[in-house]
Amino acid sequence: MALTPEQTASIEKVLRDSLRHKFQNYNPEPASMPFHTRLLGKDRMALFSFIHSLNTNFGTSIFEPVALALASTSFASAASQQIAGTQISSEAHIVIQNIMDGLATANASPNKPEEINAIKAVCRHGEMRDVRLTKVDIKLVAQNGTIYLFDIKTAKPNAGGFKEFKRTLLEWVAATLAINPTADVQSLIAIPYNPYEPQPYNRWTMRGMLDLPNELKVANEFWDFIGGEGAYQDLLDIFERIGIELRPEIDAYFRRFNRA
Repeated sequence: MALTPEQTASIEKVLRDSLRHKFQNYNPEPASMPFHTRLLGKDRMALFSFIHSLNTNFGTSIFEPVALALASTSFASAASQQIAGTQISSEAHIVIQNIMDGLATANASPNKPEEINAIKAVCRHGEMRDVRLTKVDIKLVAQNGTIYLFDIKTAKPNAGGFKEFKRTLLEWVAATLAINPTADVQSLIAIPYNPYEPQPYNRWTMRGMLDLPNELKVANEFWDFIGGEGAYQDLLDIFERIGIELRPEIDAYFRRFNRA
């Protein structure tokens, strides 16, 4: 399903606005790298610094608003930086800890449907405890009411962090069910692109902690899920088109550094 003209225009505006805002507000870090600068030039060093800075907030400034634009025609609602909930029951805390212990010791394999059912069975049992959870990057509500909670990660997340990623996904489920015990809720990790392409994404580091079919969407799996089949390729085309359109502005911005 091709993107609608409205979605395309919205995504194009996100990219233009994000890059222009970055140009207007970005100042390269004053770190002195005399050998690099003399070898490569001030403009290339400024570009290197700019890209590094852009990467640190690519998720919130580009990926999240692009995801919202894609979801506008497929989902009942879509929002970014949402709070899954503010309470988790004491019994749900115990269930989550037992799940984590089983995975950490390899005495259990990840099975998200079973984990959700175990949390749902005790989501209002015991003492309701206040919690401050990591915000949900993208929250989607499907037309049938299913809630999808996405944690957008960098293309090569630290393998050691997946234990905490898993706990976050389970806590989001518990907090959502504490509000609505009958909710159909799914929590997932999204990785916007595959840095190993054309080879398959290297998922082995996550196996044993994540239920890969039910907790991970990479590149086209993520974008096509949100925007329909073909959305990922359409996005790449849009990014390329806007890059060509803005190239004179980009080149002019970095030429300033050679005159400094």
